[in-house]
Amino acid sequence: MGEIEAEAAPAVPLRQALARRLRGLAGSALDLVYPPACAGCGVLLGSRAGLCPRCWSKLALIERPYCEVLGTPFSHDLGPGILSADAIANPPPFDRLRSVALYDDLARVLVHALKYRDRTDLAPMMAGWMLRAGDGTVEAADAIVPVPLHRFRLLWRKFNQSSELARALGGLSGRPVLVDAVRRTKRTRRQIGLGPRAREENVRGAFTVTPEGREALFGRRVVLVDDVYTTGATVSAVTRALKRAGAADITVLTFARALPGPI
Repeated sequence: MGEIEAEAAPAVPLRQALARRLRGLAGSALDLVYPPACAGCGVLLGSRAGLCPRCWSKLALIERPYCEVLGTPFSHDLGPGILSADAIANPPPFDRLRSVALYDDLARVLVHALKYRDRTDLAPMMAGWMLRAGDGTVEAADAIVPVPLHRFRLLWRKFNQSSELARALGGLSGRPVLVDAVRRTKRTRRQIGLGPRAREENVRGAFTVTPEGREALFGRRVVLVDDVYTTGATVSAVTRALKRAGAADITVLTFARALPGPI
C-alpha cells in the first residue's frame, strides 16, 4: 500500500500544472479576441490586467503617513501611532480602515467599470493592490467577508462587486472567503446623493449575520471588503452586526477612499 501511495502522490502536482497550462492557453486565446488594454484609457498593453504608465501615474495611492485607525493620509509624518482628529472625536466601530487610493477620477473609472460595466476581470488587479494596502491585515485575518447586496439588487445587477473583490483577495492571500456570512435583510435606498446622517439611517439594522457566520466568525479576525469608503455608514453597520456576533477584530479594506467633505 505504501508503494502505491508513493507512486500516486505526483498526480496532484501534475493535475495542478495541467490546469495552469490550460488556463494559460485560455488566456492567450482570449487575448487574441480581446487585445489587452489599459483599464484606465484603453491603450493596448502587453498583459490582460493593468494600467499604462500614464494612467498609473494618475492613481492617487494612499501611502504612509496616515491615521492608524481611519487611514486618512497626513501631509507630513507626525510620528508612529498618530490618529486623525476625526478618529479621536468620532471613533468608528471597526478597528482600522485601509484603502488603495483616493476616490479621484481614475479610481472612480475603475470602480464604475467593475460595478456598472460588468468588468469583473478587473477584480484580480484591484485585489492585488488591496492586498498590499492591507498592510499585513489580510494575511493575519481568519476570514474575508464582503459587504453583501440585498437579494433583489443582486438579481438586478447579477453580481456583487464586493464579493468579486473578496474572492480575488482570498485567492491571492489563501484566506477563506465567507460570502454568505452576512445578509442584507433590509432593502435600502441607494446611498448616492444622501448626506452622512441619511446614509447612517438608511442602513441602520440592514445587516444580519447568519447562524453559519456566527459559528465561523466568533472570536475571529475579519477583513471586511467593499469597493469604496465614503462616510463609512455601510461598513459601520456591517461591523456592528459582526461585533454583536462575536467577531474580535475587524479591518475594513476598500479599493478607494473618499476624503471627508461634500459627497
